[in-house]
Amino acid sequence: MLRILGKATSINVRKVLWTCRELGLAFEREDWGNGVRSMQDPAFLALNPNAMMPVLVDHSPGASGELALWESNTICRYLATRYDTGEPDSLLPRDPAARARVEQWMDWQATELNNAWRYAFMALVRGSEAHRDAAQVAASCAGWNRHMGILARQLDHTGAFVAGASFSLADVVLGLSANRWLMTPMEREAYPAVDAWLARLEERPGFGEFCRNGIP
Repeated sequence: MLRILGKATSINVRKVLWTCRELGLAFEREDWGNGVRSMQDPAFLALNPNAMMPVLVDHSPGASGELALWESNTICRYLATRYDTGEPDSLLPRDPAARARVEQWMDWQATELNNAWRYAFMALVRGSEAHRDAAQVAASCAGWNRHMGILARQLDHTGAFVAGASFSLADVVLGLSANRWLMTPMEREAYPAVDAWLARLEERPGFGEFCRNGIP
């Protein structure tokens, strides 16, 4: 059985939940985080010293003992590597070049795209008192739109999914990011390629449950 520690409202937890749904994996989710169970609890810190969600605990048959993992994209990679039998259309291809293309966009999501939207999202959605500088909000919105333009051009190029013709983990992590962009009250550029791609994602298991579910 897989245990997933973290609130279902967290975008990073939802990456893992959606991945599990794509793979048909059974899991138990435990609420941890603000308003529920503190991630400063020693039991949680023993699994993730960063005190952040999600954490995956895999103690299913065949695992090398009990494995605890943190960092959402790493968890998704692990699940796809260990449990995906969908070759050639696997969530994380075995071919080195195809895999690198998927991981390239996953890493871009975690570093470049996330850094672009963080200030605007904290101000406009979370209402953070520490993110009230109007100039920084505007700059963050502009950067967010610019990075979504990079994604749109990639989707124009592939004509299908982020890393190519097949759905992959890159679509999971970036699908959630695109949904957040659409749900944030800000001025957005028009990117038809992104709209068409999200329409294609509607056919995927878990998309409505974990991505297009009213949660930014």
